[in-house]
Amino acid sequence: MNPKRLLPAAPVLRTGLAMVLVAALAACSSTSKPKPPELPANVVVLGVRQAWSVKIPQVAFPLQTSVNGDMVTVASTDGTVVAIDARTGTEAWRASVGAPLTAGVGSDGSMAAVVTKKNELVVLDGGKVLWREPLAAETFTAPLVAGRRVFVQTADRATSAYDGGSGRRLWIQQRTPEALVLKKPGVLLAVGDTLVSGIGGRLVGMNPSNGSSRWESPIAAPRGTNDVERLVDLTGSVSRVGDSVCARAYYVNVGCVDAVRGGLLWSKPAVSAEGLSGDAQLVVGTESDGNLMAWRRADGERAWQSDRLKYRDLTAPLVVGRSIVIGDGTGLLHFVSREDGAPLNRLSVDGSAIAATPVVAANTVVVVTRNGGVFGFRPE
Repeated sequence: MNPKRLLPAAPVLRTGLAMVLVAALAACSSTSKPKPPELPANVVVLGVRQAWSVKIPQVAFPLQTSVNGDMVTVASTDGTVVAIDARTGTEAWRASVGAPLTAGVGSDGSMAAVVTKKNELVVLDGGKVLWREPLAAETFTAPLVAGRRVFVQTADRATSAYDGGSGRRLWIQQRTPEALVLKKPGVLLAVGDTLVSGIGGRLVGMNPSNGSSRWESPIAAPRGTNDVERLVDLTGSVSRVGDSVCARAYYVNVGCVDAVRGGLLWSKPAVSAEGLSGDAQLVVGTESDGNLMAWRRADGERAWQSDRLKYRDLTAPLVVGRSIVIGDGTGLLHFVSREDGAPLNRLSVDGSAIAATPVVAANTVVVVTRNGGVFGFRPE
């Protein structure tokens, strides 16, 4: 059985049940994982060099790295937030919000937002704390900063908007909470003038001015006879190309939606909790067993599958140029071919697990490790 990190959607009454479920799932998953096969010798097909590095404290929460132009913003568990120029590795600013984090970081290149373990939304501007606002529930999804507003999705998948300058809450949209929700980042992004959020197994297009729903499109539908089997939250990074937004439903499906019309383009079975990446032709994801999967963006048909990294505890992938970049639980960074998953290069970063999905800015692949290493790599 796959472990599912769950939270009770309604506190008090469901707390006991949720705790029992967590314990039972942990017991089911206590058997040791299959040992990954030995990797072959690294034959360098694509040259990659380290361009710079920055040190932050340890990262032990679900970090989502923010990219805006050449600027990359990262955060550590203790509440340190750092903005880095990806061209040079120079820190634009470094600040502390004074409390451990559960979610972050979202940024528009100037303002940055994180959420603390005290359920407090903290917004910084140029490295200075601008305001703090309490939230009604825990949050694991990085806030979205756009249009001088800050959007937040709490663990019960309620969505709120705040004025970026003052912290005044502009609106909140709440739905009937699910019996259980995941302790994992959900989906929250802007597509044109639409705020796109993951609610249950659906992508929902919202009016960012008031939170009203413009469209809803299911990636997966609840199934099964109990709360755990019916859990279909959308999790992790999405792959967006133009109006096409592709997302993963936790351990059920991957699918793509037209974010203008709100129509489902396709949905296919897939088993993982990690997000997706892609380009105009492909959508790529890592499965729970370490298989790397590629689907055709146009129709969802499988383009190829690779098992070369099986059982290696992979991050979500990053598609960049002719390469796919993936981190693993041993601290290795894998560059593989976009065409078929064949290995192009392999680097050891700092010996600790890769903590976040790799991102790209200023032609630099940026990687963050559990030990707090932030590295910029450039393919040659």
